Amino acid sequence: MSLAHASAMVVGIILGASIFIQPSEITRLVPSSAGVLLVWLVAGVLTICGALVCAELAAVFPSTGGVYVFLKEIFSPALGFLWGWGMFWSMHSGILAAIAVVLARYVGYFVPLNQWGVRAVAIAALLLLSMINYLGVKLGSTVQVVLTAAKLAAVAGLALVLFIFGGPAHRAIAGETAAPLRATGISNYVLAIGAGLFAYGGWHMVTYAAGETRNAGRTLPRALMAGTVLVTVCYMLLNGAYLYVMPVNVLAGSPRVASEATQRALGAAAGGAISLLVVISALGALNGIILAGPRVYYAMAQDRLAFRWLGALDPRRKTPHLAIAAQAFWSSLLVLTSSYRELFTRVVYTEWMFFALLAVGLFVLRRKGWRPIYLGRAFPVAPLLFIAASAGIAINQIRMNSRDSIIGLGLLLLGVPVYFLTAKARN
Repeated sequence: MSLAHASAMVVGIILGASIFIQPSEITRLVPSSAGVLLVWLVAGVLTICGALVCAELAAVFPSTGGVYVFLKEIFSPALGFLWGWGMFWSMHSGILAAIAVVLARYVGYFVPLNQWGVRAVAIAALLLLSMINYLGVKLGSTVQVVLTAAKLAAVAGLALVLFIFGGPAHRAIAGETAAPLRATGISNYVLAIGAGLFAYGGWHMVTYAAGETRNAGRTLPRALMAGTVLVTVCYMLLNGAYLYVMPVNVLAGSPRVASEATQRALGAAAGGAISLLVVISALGALNGIILAGPRVYYAMAQDRLAFRWLGALDPRRKTPHLAIAAQAFWSSLLVLTSSYRELFTRVVYTEWMFFALLAVGLFVLRRKGWRPIYLGRAFPVAPLLFIAASAGIAINQIRMNSRDSIIGLGLLLLGVPVYFLTAKARN
C-alpha cells in the first residue's frame, strides 16, 4: 500500500454510515448549534491525539498486526492475545456484521427486501469484498481508494447542496425553534464527546497492514494524520450543513438526519440519493475493515498465539487467505443469527481500555530511551488527553450500563484461560 492507499483506508473506515444517521444522539445531549459543533470538534481533536499515539507506535513497530503488536511488544503477549481474541469473536467481526446489515437495509430502498433478503444481501457484500481482498492487498486497497474518493465527493456534494438549496428551510427554522431549549451540563458534554468518538472509530486499523505498506514507518503516521484531519473537517462541514437546514430540536429527534435534511432542501425525491450515499459509505467502511482484520490473525498465528493455519499465505497472491475466509465465515454467521448486536454493543467499549494502554505505552517507551518523532511538543499533553478520554468512555459505559458492561468484559476475559492453556500446549 502507498500513502494514498493507506490514507484512503483511514478515511474510508472512519467515514461510515453513522454520520448520516446518528448526529441526533449528540444533539439530544447538547441541544445548541454551537455546542454540537464544539462536541464534534473536540472529538476530532481527541481522535487526532489517538492517531498521533498510533503514529508514534507504528514508527517504532512497523510490522503487520498493528495494535496487537504494540500491546505484545510493550506490555505482554497476553495483552496482545486478548486484543486479537476480542477482535475476532466480537469487536471486529461484530462491526463488520452491523455495517453489512446497514448497507443491506439501504439497498432495500431500491429493491424491496424482507428480513431474510436483508441478511442475504449483507452476507453477499461480506463475501464479495472478502474475495476482492483475497485477490491481493493492492486490489483491495485500490478499491478502497475508489470508494473513499466517491464517498468524499458525495459528502462534499451533500454539504454544498444543503448550503445552496437549504435557504428556505433555514429561514423557516425561527418558527420551529420557539420552544426553549434546556440547559446543558458538563456531564452531557462528556457523554456527547464519547458518542462523537465512537463515530470517529476505526482510525487505528490501518496499522494492521503495516507489513504490506511501503516504508510503513513513515507512510502509516502520515496516513493516520492526513486521514483523521480530513474526517474531522468532513464531520464539521456536514454537521454545519445539517444545522443550517434543520432546527436543533428537530435534528435531535431525527433517526435519519442526512435524509431529512436533504428532503427539507430538495424535497421528498432526494431519498434515493441519500440511500445511495449510505450504501457507498458502508461499502468503503466494510472493505477497509475486511482488509485490516485478517492481518492481526495472521500475525498472531505467526507468533503461535492462534491456529497455525490462520498464518497461511496464498502462494500466488501473498494474502492471508485462510484468515480472510475465517473472518468472512464468522461475520456472516453473526449476520445470519443477528447475534452481532448483543456481542458488539457489550464488548466494543472494552477496546477503549486498550487504547488507553497504547498511550501509556508511550511513557513506557520513554523510560527506555524513546523520543517522540511526530508528537513533538504535544508530548505528553496529547497522550494524556487521549488516556483521559479513553478511560472516560470505558468508565462511563460501565456506569451507565453495568450489567451489559460486566457481561462484555467477562466475554473478553474468557480469553485469559484460553491464552494460558495454549501457552502450556506451546511449551
